[in-house]
Amino acid sequence: MKVLVTGGAGFIGSHIVDRLVDEGYDVVVVDDLSSGKEEHINKRAKFYKLDIRDQELESVFQKELPDYVSHHAAQMDVRRSVSDPMFDATVNVLGTINILQNCVRYKVKKITFASSGGAIYGEQEVSPAPETHPLRPVSPYGVTKLAGESYLYYYKNVCGLDYTALRYANVYGPRQDPFGEAGVVAIFIQKMLKGEQPVINGDGEQTRDFVYVGDVVEANILAMTENRTENIFNIGTGIETSINQIVNRLRGIIDPSVEVKHGPPKSGEQRRSVIGYTKAKDVLHWEPGFPLVNGLEETCKYFKKIC
Repeated sequence: MKVLVTGGAGFIGSHIVDRLVDEGYDVVVVDDLSSGKEEHINKRAKFYKLDIRDQELESVFQKELPDYVSHHAAQMDVRRSVSDPMFDATVNVLGTINILQNCVRYKVKKITFASSGGAIYGEQEVSPAPETHPLRPVSPYGVTKLAGESYLYYYKNVCGLDYTALRYANVYGPRQDPFGEAGVVAIFIQKMLKGEQPVINGDGEQTRDFVYVGDVVEANILAMTENRTENIFNIGTGIETSINQIVNRLRGIIDPSVEVKHGPPKSGEQRRSVIGYTKAKDVLHWEPGFPLVNGLEETCKYFKKIC
């Protein structure tokens, strides 16, 4: 069986590639390396350096004829989506349509789509938010992820393409980009290891649901071949953790003497974000297995090696 992973040089995608290779799948990676790193690509995977918006993508599908597609390539910076919504839409909407068209044309059995829990739900009425929570994205990034889910629904109903959308909480772990806006854990770790002062936006009491990348990989493997009628799952821990708590845990692991300062709050930042995983537990038999403290320790070990 062959799996094509878009964004397979990136943070989450590269871990999925590793797991698929270990389980004996033939794996094809498509990544333009705009944020991913070639050194993260498993040597046993076949690599095409290509933008998902490129019409040349069809030649990859035609040549490789994948059975499954794991779609993780995306413009994932929320702040960039606000400053440049046109670019965000071309990558996350037009790029996704390009993939879906080729999935149908070359008879892919199923596509798994990396969606977003926090960005799609917006300010939550209920915590943890279930999949039935109102969908009110407050950023262009959230809008495009929701659009991606809508296109998946369309292609399933009109073209018969099976899919699963996984709405991720805040994923963290080894290989996370410490320079982007999304990777707060990686950003804080690198600052502390370099002896620099981490800056917390606002009072630090804003909360997020932090899920370890290894658990996210497990959810993807389970979802890829799951053939039930359910198509959308939250992948999170259901536990709220404040940014202050994250920083204090990291200080305990790296250096308790690290001083932290607070900067101005970011405009439009959500105050609370936490998603429930009951549906994933019931249908996929998935639940998070990495406690936060263990995941942070593993992530710190990784960054200590590369810093």
